[in-house]
Amino acid sequence: MQMKLRVTAMATLAMAAGFASAQDAVVKIGHVAPMSGSQAHYGKDNENGARMAIEDLNAQNLVIGGKKVKFELVAEDDAADPKQGTAVAQKLCDLKVAGVVGHLNSGTTIPASKVYHDCGIPMVTGAATNPGLTKPGYKNVFRIIANDNALGAGLAFYAADSLKLKKVAVIDDRTAYGQGVAEVFKKTALTKGMTVVDEQFTTDKATDFMAILTAVKSKQPDVVFFGGMDAQGAPMLRQMEQLGMSNVKYFGGDGICTSEIAKLAAGAKTLGNMVCAEGGASLAKMPGGQAWKKRYDAKYPGQFQVYSPYTYDATFLLVDAMKRANSTDPKVYTPELAKSNFKGVTTTIAFETNGELKNPAITLYVYKDGKKTALN
Repeated sequence: MQMKLRVTAMATLAMAAGFASAQDAVVKIGHVAPMSGSQAHYGKDNENGARMAIEDLNAQNLVIGGKKVKFELVAEDDAADPKQGTAVAQKLCDLKVAGVVGHLNSGTTIPASKVYHDCGIPMVTGAATNPGLTKPGYKNVFRIIANDNALGAGLAFYAADSLKLKKVAVIDDRTAYGQGVAEVFKKTALTKGMTVVDEQFTTDKATDFMAILTAVKSKQPDVVFFGGMDAQGAPMLRQMEQLGMSNVKYFGGDGICTSEIAKLAAGAKTLGNMVCAEGGASLAKMPGGQAWKKRYDAKYPGQFQVYSPYTYDATFLLVDAMKRANSTDPKVYTPELAKSNFKGVTTTIAFETNGELKNPAITLYVYKDGKKTALN
């Protein structure tokens, strides 16, 4: 009899455990970045940050809306291509993910944001910096990094006020990001009394800049500003050295402000003339930056670039809003995102009414002996 009771009790417990696990909710969070092509190193770094956040969140055994929640990352590749970006966004809508972290490039993020808006999914980017992203006023779109207005202007102020540079040549890669940050730099430089002696453009696939740089050199600029990414910035630095432009400063936004550019520049002395800007504080000045980076490097050695602390925070930010709303339903928790006051690794995240980060910081960097070093 006692044995029978014990067996019955065990069966009841097993049934209860099975019932409990059936009540667990799997919540999918999308992540999009270029995982193929010349910008794959950025994409991998971004995905690593989001994946690390998912693992940390799952370790908390969170209960939301009365259900134990298990988070899953749905990682997609947009190849830095706007058409692929919108196709992937639609795929994530069809999969009914609860939120999206991404994209990386402004040129993919801006068109994708409309897709997410139409299907009612919130998205948080910690990398796309073109101010046009928040202009439509979508209530589901958030940015947790400084935009190009801050980056371009900050670089122009430094060029004019600190370095007393007078003549600038501007080159951009014709992407939403490259054109945007170059345009802000140019406009601010003009207000500071600098002269724009030449304007050139290229593409985000080019690697030969000799013709452009030869034209630029003839105008004798003090500084070349490049709006683009490191896959183009590095060969440009090498070719500037070949053309004897070793006394010309080289400025750019966060697209060239990577660890990778030092490797890609392959020892070009012109790397020492580079000044670049990133949204946010340096890792050393982020509230949780150094401790977080230690964990990141242990998990993903040699893969850190720029934005992974932001994708980590973006993932936590989505879940923080879910917790406060006590729901993983985007319709229910998206309004809570707008009210965020989240203490992240990068900063305390709160938003303006248009989804832009309040009080965004920027940091200027130089490269000393090939190592990225914060100036401020």
